[in-house]
Amino acid sequence: MLKTYTQGHSSALPPLLIVHGLFGSARNWGVIAKRLAEDRVVHTVDMRNHGESPRYSSQSYMDMANDLAHVINDLGAPMDVLGHSMGGKAAMVLAVQSPDLVNRLLVADIAPVAYSHTQMPLIEAMRSLDLAQVEKRSDADRLLRDAIPEDGVRAFLLQSLDVKAQEWRLNLDVLTDQMDRILGFPELTGVFDKPTLFLSGGASEYVLPAHRPLIKALFSNVYFAKMPDVGHWLHAENPRDFEASIRAFFS
Repeated sequence: MLKTYTQGHSSALPPLLIVHGLFGSARNWGVIAKRLAEDRVVHTVDMRNHGESPRYSSQSYMDMANDLAHVINDLGAPMDVLGHSMGGKAAMVLAVQSPDLVNRLLVADIAPVAYSHTQMPLIEAMRSLDLAQVEKRSDADRLLRDAIPEDGVRAFLLQSLDVKAQEWRLNLDVLTDQMDRILGFPELTGVFDKPTLFLSGGASEYVLPAHRPLIKALFSNVYFAKMPDVGHWLHAENPRDFEASIRAFFS
C-alpha cells in the first residue's frame, strides 16, 4: 500500500487524489493540497520507490495504476484524480483500466506517449553527491550546483533528501533500471468517457498538437487548456493559477 496523506473533511465534492511525478513525493504538493482541503477531502500519495512508500523492482505504469487502484478502493471510490508527469501517465492508465474508480481526471503537462529525453543526468547527480559532507540542506544545494545549475530543479530534488539519515528517499537503482518504462507508455485498450482535462504549460513541449489524436482515442470527453508563461512544473511555477484551474474543473 502506498503511503497516503489525508487532509480536509467530507463535503458534497468527491475526494481528490493527487499523484506526483518522477523524483517527487506527496510533500511537493503539501501547500496546494492544504488549500484544496478547505472544501473537500484531499489524498496525496508517495508513489512506489519514492518517499515513504514501499520499494519494488518495477516502475511500470500498470503496476503504478494498480497501486492507485488499491488506494482508491481502500479509501472509498470513486475519486477525482489529478496526476502530474509520471503521475499523470499512471493516472491515465488507472482511468482507462478502472473507470469506475475515477470521477474526473486532470492530467498535468504529460501525454500518453513515449518521450525521447532522459532523466539520467539527475540520477547521476544525486548519486554523485557525497552525503558525508552534508550536514544541512544548504550543503547539498551547494554541492549539486555545478551538476544541476537550475535553482528550482535542485530545490525540488532536495525535498527527497533525508539529511539526518544521509540518504535519498528515492530508489535510484530501480528508477535507473526502469527509466525506459518511465519514459514510455503502455498500449491500452478501452476508453475513459468521463470529463478529462489535459492542462499544460504554455512554455512546455510535453503536450503537443500532434498528441491530440492519441489523447482523444483514449479519452472521449476531453478538454485542453494551457497556462501561459509556465513550463513543465506548472504547479510550482504558478501555484495560484494552477489551483484555480483545479477548482474550476473539479467543481
